[in-house]
Amino acid sequence: MLLNIPSRRFQNIAASVLLIGIIGVFYATIPYYQNYFAQTTPWAGQMVRHWDVLLTVTLAYTSILIVYYLFEKAPQPSKSVAALSAIQRYASSPIHSWRTGLTVEERLGLLSVLLKGFFAPLMIVWLFDHTAMLIMNAQALLDIWQTTASWHAFVGADTYWFVFRLIVFVDVLFFTLGYLIELPILKNAIRSVDPTLLGWGVALACYPPFNGITSSIFGWHSTEFPQYLNYPAIHIVANLTLLGLMAIYSWSSLALNFKASNLTHRGIVSCGPYRWVRHPAYACKNLAWWIGLGPALIIGADTGWAETLLILGSMLGWSVIYYMRAATEEDHLRSVDSAYDQYCQKVRYRFIPFVV
Repeated sequence: MLLNIPSRRFQNIAASVLLIGIIGVFYATIPYYQNYFAQTTPWAGQMVRHWDVLLTVTLAYTSILIVYYLFEKAPQPSKSVAALSAIQRYASSPIHSWRTGLTVEERLGLLSVLLKGFFAPLMIVWLFDHTAMLIMNAQALLDIWQTTASWHAFVGADTYWFVFRLIVFVDVLFFTLGYLIELPILKNAIRSVDPTLLGWGVALACYPPFNGITSSIFGWHSTEFPQYLNYPAIHIVANLTLLGLMAIYSWSSLALNFKASNLTHRGIVSCGPYRWVRHPAYACKNLAWWIGLGPALIIGADTGWAETLLILGSMLGWSVIYYMRAATEEDHLRSVDSAYDQYCQKVRYRFIPFVV
């Protein structure tokens, strides 16, 4: 058995490097992603392309992965090896493979690679962007303090955006780490990936480029910083409530820790806000969006009842998408084992405690 270990290490390294290369070529050749990742973010006085961020992180991640596989104590065939086995099976005999299906390991490996290949690049550039914006907001607040030396100067848009981006930074950080890191010591191994088209469909509908299609169907009228200029009290209450909801949203990601990722079963989490509801992140994000809908509703009311109904219908459509995400996730988790049913017996409510 010891003779097989070096070969297994090489297979894991070769398969991972090959798949990372294939994913990189895919993003580099698709016109949408060529433009999407060509965007820039200000950092340390210069504009940094997201392509450069992706390349740097990919090289660092690949290097760390190689070192891990070289020194792993008890190497087992990786998900990358299983994914390549699945690809080879379909390439050599697509009809037969479709009829007979993949092995459990091959299906898990292939779906895991597709999952990470889609979400990880997005999360990496979003994390970089949020970090850069957070630093800029912090610098703006520092400049205000040095200029005015008054706490009253902190009550404004700069403070709001700093707090908002700090909250969202926590969410993006843990999801980025969740997609990149899968280690036995962290107990965050992907046990299953949702194999259904509906599950993937409603999840991808919320991420680029597919959210562009969703937006073209439902529209988008909410804002992350709703301004009620003629109603100061409502303005303060609405934005404080929105920040509170987003704080719970990021708290949910913090509770998931390194298990944070879409469409996966990586073990049941029952700490943090998951002690009271099963989908706190979805509930809080959607409630924050409904609060952000207020200014558009005021404008719509001045235009007419038809415009108001259109705006309400738009947000209702997005809420239905997230309801479907919650429902398909629960179906997936239940299909793996009985752990989620046991969790549901303890936590009865999906979205709002004692309500629904």
